Amino acid sequence: MAKSIPEFSTHATCYSHGNKSSYATPSNCFIHFTTSSRTTLLSSNLNVPRSSSIVGSSALLTHTINNNINAKICKFCEVGNIRNAMELLRTSKSSELELNTYCSILQLFAENKSLQEGKMVHSIISSNGIPIEGALGAKLVFMYVSCGDLREGRKVFDQFLNDKVFLWNLMMFEYAKIGAHHESIYLFNKMQNLGIAGNSYTFSCVLKCFAAVGKAGQCKRIHGNVLKLGFGSYNTVVNSLISAYFKSGGVESAHKLFDELIDRDVVSWNSMISGCVMNGFSQDGLEFFVRMLVLRVGVDLATLVNALVACANIGNLALGRALHAQGVKGCFSREVMFNNTLLDMYSKCGNLKDAIQVFEKIGQTTVVSWTSTIAAYVREGLYDDAIRLFYEMETKGVRPDTYAVTSVLHACACSNSLDKGRGVHNYFRKNNMAISLPVSNALMDMYAKCGSMKEAHLVFSQIPVKDAVSWNIMIGGYSKNSLPSEALKLFAEMQEESRPDDITMACVLPACGSLAALERGREIHGHTLRNGFSSELHVANALVDMYVKCGSLSHAQLLFDMIPKKDLISWTVMIAGYGMHGFGNEAIATFEKMRAAGIEPDEISFTSILYACSHSGLLNEGWEFFNSMKSQPSFKPKLEHYACMVDLLARTGNLSKAYSFIETMPIKPDATIWGALLCGCRIHHDVELAEKVAEHVFELEPENTGYYVLLANIYAEAEKWEEAKKLREKIGRRGLKKSPGSSWIEIQGKFAVFVAGDTSHPQAKDIDSLLKELRMKMKSEGYSPKMRYALINADDTVKEVVLCGHSEKLAMAFGILNLPPGRTIRVTKNLRVCGDCHEMAKFMSKTTKREIILRDSNRFHHFKDGSCSCRGFW
Repeated sequence: MAKSIPEFSTHATCYSHGNKSSYATPSNCFIHFTTSSRTTLLSSNLNVPRSSSIVGSSALLTHTINNNINAKICKFCEVGNIRNAMELLRTSKSSELELNTYCSILQLFAENKSLQEGKMVHSIISSNGIPIEGALGAKLVFMYVSCGDLREGRKVFDQFLNDKVFLWNLMMFEYAKIGAHHESIYLFNKMQNLGIAGNSYTFSCVLKCFAAVGKAGQCKRIHGNVLKLGFGSYNTVVNSLISAYFKSGGVESAHKLFDELIDRDVVSWNSMISGCVMNGFSQDGLEFFVRMLVLRVGVDLATLVNALVACANIGNLALGRALHAQGVKGCFSREVMFNNTLLDMYSKCGNLKDAIQVFEKIGQTTVVSWTSTIAAYVREGLYDDAIRLFYEMETKGVRPDTYAVTSVLHACACSNSLDKGRGVHNYFRKNNMAISLPVSNALMDMYAKCGSMKEAHLVFSQIPVKDAVSWNIMIGGYSKNSLPSEALKLFAEMQEESRPDDITMACVLPACGSLAALERGREIHGHTLRNGFSSELHVANALVDMYVKCGSLSHAQLLFDMIPKKDLISWTVMIAGYGMHGFGNEAIATFEKMRAAGIEPDEISFTSILYACSHSGLLNEGWEFFNSMKSQPSFKPKLEHYACMVDLLARTGNLSKAYSFIETMPIKPDATIWGALLCGCRIHHDVELAEKVAEHVFELEPENTGYYVLLANIYAEAEKWEEAKKLREKIGRRGLKKSPGSSWIEIQGKFAVFVAGDTSHPQAKDIDSLLKELRMKMKSEGYSPKMRYALINADDTVKEVVLCGHSEKLAMAFGILNLPPGRTIRVTKNLRVCGDCHEMAKFMSKTTKREIILRDSNRFHHFKDGSCSCRGFW
């Protein structure tokens, strides 16, 4: 029996609309099939035998029946009757069905997202041995893609050769839609290799993919192809090119394209505004918006949203309000995206009241609305309100996303609310929510800022693939939580698994400063130079700070002078550095240079200069800075500023004035204030006032061992042994523990750590011999040991043995024995250096002709030629 063979011609009609050039989406991309049957109609012929006539009649009858079956199935498809169409298809013989019928039913299943039925049709086609090619193959691909099964659609797509551009566009778009941009690019390249010429939708799609993966060079190649194929006048293609250049960093190329574009539409303008905003040129973006209004180009939702983002970025509240009004007039106030962006604009411009009003008026709030409001509270420092809103969001049935969780964890971190942060963490566990990498990083950051590095490390250890942010949070957390050794250890591990960046350098350098690990700091400095990080201001500031705290003030000054554009942090680090090293006049000169450079000091800068005055005995200058701070309307001295003034008065011997100053303070003094005066009492041996001051300190911080030990030492130095004994017994009864005094020195990248009376070191005998030899020379030159610093009730012989065993003396002697002649000796101690060790260090520097730099818990001491940089103010 002869069967009519249908001829299929296919074409795609794709429409692009909206505020930006978009991909040809399945819902807007229609595949049309036209059928022209070559049907041979047999007519009666007198010359034909009767038997032939019967055969012809039989064939005509069969053809008519087949046509009825195909027509019925197609009719069912037209009216959307899936059940009857499928039933008739299953019960029909394969020989009765035409290709057009399969295509019609596949179209129906594509429109109704009926994947299972579509798979059944695919199975019937395969079992009937019908080749999958041409229009049928295209329909199968379209059905699978429309039903969301891209994998099966790709399998069918790869089974047959086709040169239909619409089908290639369809596959490229679907991969782009799910973020598989590299796969879209692969298909585009394959398409080109097969000699299939793309159309405007092809280039629009692939340009967005290249933009997404940040390949500016590829954008230029596609640009060349666009011009060669004559698509340079297509707005959709040019708009996509502008957007692609912006997203891949080709800002100048984007501007040039726009300037050459004659027929600009709203998408062209939107691409320029959003591109400028995206690349940090929000003011330029607003200028394009104003030009757009002047030229009377009609704005759409995307225009207003991009302009609002620009206002948020530069804090232009006035224009933001005008855009709000324009959006209301243009009936965009019902759009969720407009409201969310408006809310974010008010929040970032510091107008929390209007942000909340927008939030309350939104008819349908989304997770974005809630997150923006939470972030608004965080920006204003209303951390408890932010946390409350997070849980309120849950009660409204809105499931938090990554941004909501990271925002509320940031609120917990800023407010130091460890328990509330743990509560958010538990919320994830209770709701079996997957913890993404950004959330894990936010959790670690929260735990680190709340001081729980153990819990931070637990989260860190559970991350399967860590990024640079993960490592940086942990390294920075260890540095800030006084765990520098752990920070350096983790940095070494990071170098084996990941590539450190400039933020890593800024996180690990403070750890070197904490340990006074100069050699390790120099290694990291070299790393920053090799990788080009030292030009970053935050890295340069961290390097200056590291050298300051490692005792190499000359290197710090050199690096500071090399910074081309210093910020407030740069100046403050240098001022504080001079203060730590006892160079108060240099600190004051730097402070004045900062002001001359047009940079106004903040509260931290004032703390640094007051500290510098205190540690150099510059009483009058300190008062001048303090009074100038009080006279500024934007500043009110805080506890740390008052503490610096009490310390300055106490160190210069003005103990009674310091006490009166505390009594007249406008804010209630804390233990730090009274503690500064207690330290002054020890320096000037005022036992009576010390007892009076200690009462205030013990009342405010009854569990702080340091203050009890300080008073006990004051008693011991005054040889009030009974009082010292009672106080030490009190410390024991209360279960308080004293931090043992320790000192360390770095030699060839390794640290030698000493504690008082340490005899376990391999060089203990040599160290003891050197100290005894130096002590004898000191006595021969008329020096007598300061026995009161032995802090024990014993005879002078025993006291002298104790004094020789102080940890800083052991470390300095170790340095003399192990460092080459003339090399500077750098020692760090965790407590305040005692008077006897201070005298011994001065003598060592003179006798051995070495510079000794000793850093204690208060400051640096530079010993050279028998004198110290502190000049007695320590």
